[in-house]
Amino acid sequence: MKPFLDENFLLHNKTAVQLYHDYAEKMPIIDYHCHLSPEQIANDARFSTITQVWLYGDHYKWRAMRTNGVDEMYCTGNASDKEKFLQWAATVPYTLRNPLYHWTHLELKRYFGINDILNEHSAEKIYEHCNTLLNQPDYSVKNLLRKMNVYTVCTTDDPVDTLEYHQKLKNDSFEIPILPAFRPDNAMNVADPEKFIGYIKKLEAITNISISSFDDFLYALQNRHDFFASMGCSVSDHGLEEIYAEDFTGSEIDSIFTKVHAGKHLNDVEQRKFKSAMLVHFAEWDWEKGWVQQYHLGALRNNNTRMLKTLGPDTGWDSIGDFPQGKNLSKFLGKLDNDDRLAKTILYNLNPADNELMATMIGNFNDGSVAGKIQFGAAWWFLDQKDGMVKQMNALSNMGLLSRFVGMLTDSRSFLSYPRHEYFRRILCNLFGEEIENGELPNDIPWIGKVIQDICFYNAKNYFNW
Repeated sequence: MKPFLDENFLLHNKTAVQLYHDYAEKMPIIDYHCHLSPEQIANDARFSTITQVWLYGDHYKWRAMRTNGVDEMYCTGNASDKEKFLQWAATVPYTLRNPLYHWTHLELKRYFGINDILNEHSAEKIYEHCNTLLNQPDYSVKNLLRKMNVYTVCTTDDPVDTLEYHQKLKNDSFEIPILPAFRPDNAMNVADPEKFIGYIKKLEAITNISISSFDDFLYALQNRHDFFASMGCSVSDHGLEEIYAEDFTGSEIDSIFTKVHAGKHLNDVEQRKFKSAMLVHFAEWDWEKGWVQQYHLGALRNNNTRMLKTLGPDTGWDSIGDFPQGKNLSKFLGKLDNDDRLAKTILYNLNPADNELMATMIGNFNDGSVAGKIQFGAAWWFLDQKDGMVKQMNALSNMGLLSRFVGMLTDSRSFLSYPRHEYFRRILCNLFGEEIENGELPNDIPWIGKVIQDICFYNAKNYFNW
């Protein structure tokens, strides 16, 4: 029987062990999509308790705690940090076979040197030990990034964000580049006229541009796109249920904008046309600047309307959706490709039923100009666990080139999430190791080791030009 979480965790044969320890383990980390706070990085924040760095904002843990019968006051409520941690610790033993069990213990081991299992009996000791370390200078935010050998971080930023903390990081010459990503979802969300008008006012304020027409709106957004580029941004990102690819005319979009700007509700067709137009404009700007564009597709968000009203979005009430993806993806990418305006693109799906669809869709638009120009992105959100990662990599292997994959990201709000890269790398090495030992791949360790290092680091470095 193998011990839990030893040095060969998830590595089930000698070849996998060699590939991981000799090739993957020490590769730097490029986190090209996350939700870390630029403010906390710029100010080199310190956390008083592990609860603050580990449980605040982590809807993965909140969902598990709620399922385990823990009251909301210990998740998002006003319970003390210690009370919240103790409730999480009491939940952990019940997360067996959920990735949270592995992530929790990897994070305790890698950041804090803790080898004990977290449960209600060990909780007090672990809580005090972690808090003691977190209050030392070596555990500031910047040092947590250094500790994990992070090479580059790409945050997620709305067009109306000032990027003041990215500027501070540049001024301070922090050696790990912290780059913004352009995430214009709010500029497309016209379902609620009042919220959309409020967003327009924010855009007017930050650009000093008066917006009364769709052309004004585009001009102001492009102004922000240009500003983001001046701040080192070379990545955009969209979180969508599906790609919108309705046919539209310029006059239709002008009229739709005028209607919603007047506070009137749009019907479903009008909303889809507006979103379709915005996606095309954003994609064309990305192409003009040589950016990489990312599309996170398939989340059914805010299912619990009662808790949405109480707690707001991003608090753990989302699920996998079953939206049709193929036809509109083909139409959208095809339009850009026909106009020779298709930027490097990463497609992420949340529904595993779409794995093969995505793996084949990317092949339709890889034109030989760039290795892996169109990417099937890493297993995302509910899928970034062992089974989900294996299925994503198998689909990509079977129908594309895994060797050109840009690899893992954290998609996290926590500075303790970087062992997810280790988790991915171990699973990747085990996949290759098993097939080498089964005689399904040649025993060419130097070449396959290079492919693994590419997937872990070099592919992303070259793809993003970082």
